[in-house]
Amino acid sequence: MIYVQLFIAFFIPGILGYGGGPASIPLVENEVVHRFHWLSVHEFSEVIAIGNALPGPIATKMAGYIGYQQAGVLGAVVAVFATVAPSLILMIGLLSILKKFKHSPKVKRMTNYIRPTIAVLLGAMAYRFFEESYVDAGLLHTLILVVVSFLLLEKWKVHPAYVIVGSLLYGAVLL
Repeated sequence: MIYVQLFIAFFIPGILGYGGGPASIPLVENEVVHRFHWLSVHEFSEVIAIGNALPGPIATKMAGYIGYQQAGVLGAVVAVFATVAPSLILMIGLLSILKKFKHSPKVKRMTNYIRPTIAVLLGAMAYRFFEESYVDAGLLHTLILVVVSFLLLEKWKVHPAYVIVGSLLYGAVLL
């Protein structure tokens, strides 16, 4: 039964997560944290942090890790396959249609309408992460990490992987 649950947990975000990893992260969170209760919000945020520090698509890295954690190697294979299966099916089945309509104004409008929805989903997830870190680490540490991370990323253009590693080290040493 766990293999079916893993497939469902990663296939649904694969279908609905228009735009790839960032769009599917809140959907994966809903499945693995809220629906199946495999991870807490804190554990899920750590999976994202580690996944972002590694090269490659985040959705497959999350699927592999969570699948392995829940059901070993076969669970990882099932979860990764479920993550890529929607794209694989669409690419095989709809490639000619995509080529025909890729410059259509309706398709471009649809993409423009979907972007704000993705932004809201990511904002809601960021709020939940902030709320969880506030409870676990306290307001001072949370604000330090938020402000320093923002400055490093936006003002000094430090690569996100270094910011993630620095945040991990900060948490390991001070918390």
